[in-house]
Amino acid sequence: MYSDSIAIAVENVTQRYRVIQERPDTLRELFTRFFRHQAEVYEFEAVRNVSFTVSRGEMVGIIGRNGSGKSTLLKVVAGVYRPSAGKVRVAGTIAPLIELGAGFHGELTGRENILINGLILGYSKAEMIAREQKIIEFSEIGDFIDVPVKQYSSGMYMRLAFAVATEVDPDILLIDEILAVGDFAFQQKCKERLRSFRERGKTILFVTHSADDLVTLCDRAILLDQGVMMFDGPPKKALETYEALVAAQSAGAEPGSLVDTAAQR
Repeated sequence: MYSDSIAIAVENVTQRYRVIQERPDTLRELFTRFFRHQAEVYEFEAVRNVSFTVSRGEMVGIIGRNGSGKSTLLKVVAGVYRPSAGKVRVAGTIAPLIELGAGFHGELTGRENILINGLILGYSKAEMIAREQKIIEFSEIGDFIDVPVKQYSSGMYMRLAFAVATEVDPDILLIDEILAVGDFAFQQKCKERLRSFRERGKTILFVTHSADDLVTLCDRAILLDQGVMMFDGPPKKALETYEALVAAQSAGAEPGSLVDTAAQR
């Protein structure tokens, strides 16, 4: 039984992918390997048996090396991927910022994409028109709002995506390292809005490589390594565990001993 205070519940989630080990360079090689049954396919578990909950109004950071499963986990929570095993329960509306420009149509203008994104998130045309000017002002895009977004820089994409996601006032915000894009002033502006979200009881799941953001913004931190959840607790302790794991890996420690190291912390 889930508590009403829980916004996100991840229960024994595993996400598998099928991987082709060798890719043929020519069409001839493709046919040769097909008829000889030489294609090597194996399953890769990007996330393995992960369980945690996030309470309403809580901001939880997810850290780990590149390839540790952070983005995959966020996409499972967002509903982009259906987990290979386990369950995810989300209570409330979600605004995912999980990939730069995701949900934007390159041929449409920024203004048109504001409307489409709002409709996707369940808002009416009238509601999005009423919010449009605030979104434009926050994004600081100016006249580029009427230019096709395929002409936007990565920073402009981020500004508009963040402005839309936070202006539509979701219950849950999912952020995947998007704050790393853009200039310092706009990053600070985004962080202030995140703090405002927290004060209003919103729930945030936040993938980051920034130790400072983890400590200053998050209530809790989850550490992933090779798809396994190694730690769930205070941000500073998560960083200490992360550093210990990286040091142990550099020293050539076995994977099993890394799990034991994390469990002892």
